[in-house]
Amino acid sequence: MNPATVALTDRAHEVSSEIVTDIMTLVGQETSSYDLAGLAAGRDLLHDLAVHRLGQPGEEHRHRGGERGDTLTLTYPGTAPGHVALVGHYDTVWPTGTLAGWAPSESGGREKLSGPGIFDMKTGLAQGIWALKLAREYGLPVPTVTFLFNGDEEVGSRSSRPVIEDIAHHADVTLVLEPSAHGAVKTARKGNGTFRVTASGVEAHAGLAPEDGASAITALSEFVVAAAAVAAPALGTTINPGLITGGSAANVVAGLATASVDIRVSSEAERERVDAELEAIKVSDPRVRIDIDHAWNRPPMTLNAASAPLLGLAREVAREQGRDGLPAAAVGGASDANFVAALGLPVLCGMGAVGDGAHAQGEFIYPDTVPTQTALVAGLLGRLAEPLHS
Repeated sequence: MNPATVALTDRAHEVSSEIVTDIMTLVGQETSSYDLAGLAAGRDLLHDLAVHRLGQPGEEHRHRGGERGDTLTLTYPGTAPGHVALVGHYDTVWPTGTLAGWAPSESGGREKLSGPGIFDMKTGLAQGIWALKLAREYGLPVPTVTFLFNGDEEVGSRSSRPVIEDIAHHADVTLVLEPSAHGAVKTARKGNGTFRVTASGVEAHAGLAPEDGASAITALSEFVVAAAAVAAPALGTTINPGLITGGSAANVVAGLATASVDIRVSSEAERERVDAELEAIKVSDPRVRIDIDHAWNRPPMTLNAASAPLLGLAREVAREQGRDGLPAAAVGGASDANFVAALGLPVLCGMGAVGDGAHAQGEFIYPDTVPTQTALVAGLLGRLAEPLHS
């Protein structure tokens, strides 16, 4: 085993309680994607934590998010060539006020820490900051590191996407601090979109002249049943009509109805097929017009040629830690790593927490994994001061 990697891991265990304290400090500030005041407080807290642990950055920029959270970039000059981007979001899916009623997670014999956003993904944020701190303290040659903390990932990264792509283009490697898949790094993620489908019919009195009406609700019901049949689970394609609204009163033939449809695909070919087959769906009443907003958000992520050697290097560091391998996983959820992978740039995702329950009441981490995960990123930073070869 590499002595430096072992020493980093030992040191991470020694300061584990401090890392966990920082995690819980971040969890204590609620940062719902829809609460601008909470997001601003969370952004500032994250900035202050980075400065407290790492000192003042060489450069910092606040990229305004408009109706959503800002994106904060902090760049710390390295002691060796190379440039690594550490990316993570500070917004969460949890409405403000959730923390007050949060029930602790049952341990089941192994200690757990629970809280809104602790798994997805405030643990990863704290671990990333500490990873650079540990690598510096040990005296490893470290590349320049740019932290990118965005406050709109859970709602599509609309404002932060161009910043992410720009930072990734300037970096040699991007590590996304999203939670792991039970300890595995994430090398493949589905692409996703939320399509808005609008049915425009003809209103009429449901009792006096129903034949004069063309029901938008009936037509939309036909459409969503047909759309669900376009799914191909064996190919990784899922289609979920998750929200339907429409009509004005029970005694009125509905003139308008809408559906929000969550779509996830594992390949560009499936993305194209889904687009074409949804457009080809016909409803029985020709008086109803169906309009589809093909709102794709993130492209599918696969282990591209640029990322394969990065995975190999991460596995080498894990072996030096004494781990029995470092598995890679394909998952259904999307992240900001999708954007980087689609550019053909080297990226690994899932470098953060080990736990479970993302977006679910009771999400948790295993605190005994915090030192090892932090040291994995620290060791990788030390190795990324050297050129990454395929």
